[in-house]
Amino acid sequence: MAGGAGTMAGGQGGTPVVRLPQKVRVAMLGLEGHISEVLPPLPLIPDVEIVAYAEPEAGARRQALGNRRLAAAKSYSDYRAMLDQEKPEVVSVCNPNGERAAAIVACLERRMHVVAEKPLAIEREDLEKVRRALEKSGARLTMLLPMRYWPPFLALREIVESGQIGEVAQIGAQKSYKVGARPAWMLRRASYGGTIPWIGIHMVDLMRWSSGREFTEVASFQSRVGAPEMGEMENTTGSLFRLDNGGVAALRMDYLRPESATTHGDDRLRLAGTRGIAEYQASTGVTLMTAGEKPRTLGILPKPRWLFVEFLESVYGGKPETLRVPDIFRVNEIVLKAREAAERGQIVRL
Repeated sequence: MAGGAGTMAGGQGGTPVVRLPQKVRVAMLGLEGHISEVLPPLPLIPDVEIVAYAEPEAGARRQALGNRRLAAAKSYSDYRAMLDQEKPEVVSVCNPNGERAAAIVACLERRMHVVAEKPLAIEREDLEKVRRALEKSGARLTMLLPMRYWPPFLALREIVESGQIGEVAQIGAQKSYKVGARPAWMLRRASYGGTIPWIGIHMVDLMRWSSGREFTEVASFQSRVGAPEMGEMENTTGSLFRLDNGGVAALRMDYLRPESATTHGDDRLRLAGTRGIAEYQASTGVTLMTAGEKPRTLGILPKPRWLFVEFLESVYGGKPETLRVPDIFRVNEIVLKAREAAERGQIVRL
């Protein structure tokens, strides 16, 4: 590993261990969402220490005591007190959606690097507040979009970049989840923000990133059918995007997956180009079909990567960003406008 990121040594089972040029103190602001992208890779980054976590719910704080990676960390009920007393270099912001933008701004105002759950904000005005705070801060920001780093989607991007399927002209994507038990904040529009921003942001990012295409317009529909226990949380959505080359992308999402399903989610992505088609779904893996060869399933995929580790290598080791800030803000803007298209019943320019 080149530059200030230090050296790589073999970890357990040959997994690379990343050494940073300094000790890095991390605080957890909230314990919602994708904290599984921050805590599990800690053995790979021994120079990183979780020093504290802030969680207003007493029950969640008690539950955190059973997590061995948080066992030595100090517990706070007020995140501002944690930031001021602990002064961490990096903060993982994984609080409820409606409270996230203010928490990110609080970290950036203190010049602390931020690893944020998605979306950054549930209203466009708050997203602009985050943007302005980042510009003034000098600190760094990333967002937890871990699907970019999963082997099937890394493979789809490589296929497109290789030119095997030509220019992407149509994209089809799906996210289908079990609804399970949801926290109270997700049942209210004011604190949840909508299913399109909440889970759609993953797939919108993947569609843009893997295809190399930009979105220019969107029309959407969203609703809750049945399931009164879900409150204001939509369980079915559909968004149709125009691509910058005149192509079309369609995203369907639902919280209708039965509890009897063997997995929590069913994510699918299909890229149709001028020379062939590449697609992924869990039941079939990554498949590729082109004019020059018979359909086949890829047996070897890229190795998985950790967003959190690569962010720290970029901040402290000077490695190139693998999730760029312009992409982060762009995908937030797209999902908020896609939700607005559903709420207004109009096609919205992107």
